Amino acid sequence: MLSWPLLSGWLPVVLHGAAIAATAVLVWRLWWSGTSQHSRIRVVAGCLAVSATATVVVTYLARNVWLLIPDDSQAAVYVWIGMAMLAISAAIVPVVSDRRLPRTLAGLVAAAVVVAACANQVNAVFGVYPTAADALGTGQFDQVPLPRDDASVRVMADADPVASRWAVPPQLPARGKAASAPIPSPVSGFSARNAEIYLPPAYFADPRPQLPVLVLIAGQPGTPSDWLTAGNLVGTMDSFAAAHAGLAPVVVVPDGTGSEFGDPLCLDSRRGNADSYLSRDVPAWIRTYLTVDTDPHSWAVGGLSYGGTCALQLATNHPDVYPTFLDISGAAEPGLGDRQKTLAETFSGDPAPFIRVNPLDLLRSHRYPGSAGAIVVGAGDSDTVGDSRAVYAATQAAGMNTHYLELPGAHDWRVFSAGLGRELPWLAHQLNLV
Repeated sequence: MLSWPLLSGWLPVVLHGAAIAATAVLVWRLWWSGTSQHSRIRVVAGCLAVSATATVVVTYLARNVWLLIPDDSQAAVYVWIGMAMLAISAAIVPVVSDRRLPRTLAGLVAAAVVVAACANQVNAVFGVYPTAADALGTGQFDQVPLPRDDASVRVMADADPVASRWAVPPQLPARGKAASAPIPSPVSGFSARNAEIYLPPAYFADPRPQLPVLVLIAGQPGTPSDWLTAGNLVGTMDSFAAAHAGLAPVVVVPDGTGSEFGDPLCLDSRRGNADSYLSRDVPAWIRTYLTVDTDPHSWAVGGLSYGGTCALQLATNHPDVYPTFLDISGAAEPGLGDRQKTLAETFSGDPAPFIRVNPLDLLRSHRYPGSAGAIVVGAGDSDTVGDSRAVYAATQAAGMNTHYLELPGAHDWRVFSAGLGRELPWLAHQLNLV
C-alpha cells in the first residue's frame, strides 16, 4: 500500500471522491447543528470566518514570524489549506450541540478524509511525495553500507576524461547504490542530519575509476532524502550510467539547512555556519571517505530553490572548491523575505558582511574566468524567472562560462528533477567524466 502513487493513477481519484462524500457529511452535520435557519446560517458563517482567519494567521506566522517558509506559494496552496481548516472546524463545531459518540466519530473521520485529500492536493502542486512511503520517509532504494575507502581498494590511474581509459569489467552492477552517512562538522560546528550518497555502478569496479563529484543541496523546507524521493536522483543517475557503460558522478547530498524548517541561508552567521560546513567540512569528508577525483575541476555543486541559491553562493564565494555549479530555480540572493529582515536575522542589521558574500555583489566586483554554470528555471515560476535571468546576466558579465534554460512548469519537483536530468550530460562533460 505504501508504494501506491499519490500523484497519478486511481488513488488520487478515489481520494477526491471520498473527500466529496466526506464534505457532504460535514456540511449536513454542520447545518443541522443549529436549532433554526438563522442559527444554522450563523454557524456556517462562523466556521467560514474561523477557517479563513486560521489560514491567514498560520500563513503569516510561518512566513513572517517563525521564518519557516520565506518563499511565497501558489494561490492553490492557500485554498487547499483553507479547505482543510474548514473541514476541521465543521467537524468540531457540531460536537457542542450533539455529543453522541457515533456522530462525533463520523465527523472526525470525514474531516480526516478531507484533510488527507487537501494535503495530497498541496503535494500535487509541488510534486514532493510520489508515494505514501516517501511521505513517511520509508521509501525503498538499493541501499548499501558505505563502502570503506581503505588501502586494499585498487584505484585506476587518473584519466581525462575518465571514459577514455574505462572498459566495463565483468560482473559490474547494472545499477548504482544509495548510502547514508553522517558528515561531521569539525570546522563549522554546524548541526547536520545524515547525508545521502549515490554511488554509480563504476564505483564498484576493481580497480575503481577516479569519478567526479556532484554535491547536491535540497530545498527549504526539506531534507537530503528529498532528492532521492521527489527528485528521482537514483533513477536519473542510473539512466545516465546505463548509457555510459556504468559511469556517472558520485553524488553527495549533504544537509544544507540543519532541520526540516531550518534556514541558515547558506551563510556563516548567527543562524549557523552552513557555508563553512558545505565548503570545508563536506569536501574534506568526501576526499577522506570516498574514492573520487580530488581535482576541483572534477567537482560541482548544485541544488534546487534554496539549494540553487546556495550553489550559486558557494560557486561565487569558493570558486577554488566548486568551479562548476547547477542553479535550479534559485533566488538571486539569500533572503528571508526582504533585505532588511535578512540582515537583522543574520548580521544584526549590518549590511557590510552580507555584501561581502552576496553572489550578485561578488559577480559585480570579481571575475570568474575559470568557473562554469547552468541556470535552470520553470517558465511558469513567476517568482524566480526574473532572478534566474538576472543571475545569468551577472555570471556572463563576470566572465563565467554559463548557460540558461527554461523548462515547462513552475516551482516544483517536476522542474527540479527534469533540470538535473537535462543538465547531467553537460555536467559529465564539464567534470571530465565523458
